[in-house]
Amino acid sequence: MLLVDDMHLEGDTAVGHYHVRGDEYFVQGHFPGHPVVPGVILCEIMGQCCSTLMLDELPGRLTFYAGMDKVRFKNQVVPGDTIEVRGKITSKRGLTFFVDAEAKVEGKLCAKGSLIFMLVDK
Repeated sequence: MLLVDDMHLEGDTAVGHYHVRGDEYFVQGHFPGHPVVPGVILCEIMGQCCSTLMLDELPGRLTFYAGMDKVRFKNQVVPGDTIEVRGKITSKRGLTFFVDAEAKVEGKLCAKGSLIFMLVDK
């Protein structure tokens, strides 16, 4: 499931966007009559956008979440919103990357946290 409309690097910062159309399966049942993007999906969107930070190391490998720390959800994301993600590597140990990421809608913080990724050979 691809949850990124566009992503690129601005220096050492990953930047990506996803427009919530409202027809996504995860919005349909969460919550009936008041659709919102689930927090776990926001984390996946942040993770997919931040994968651009590891492009040089990706050939022949897969990116897996190894953990999340201090993830907080501040505001709801609803159909019609465009999420902007920004992430930056804070440290690296071998093929394990530690990234601080945040998701905003119209400049308003919706989610943030430290994400940990591990690259694994295919």
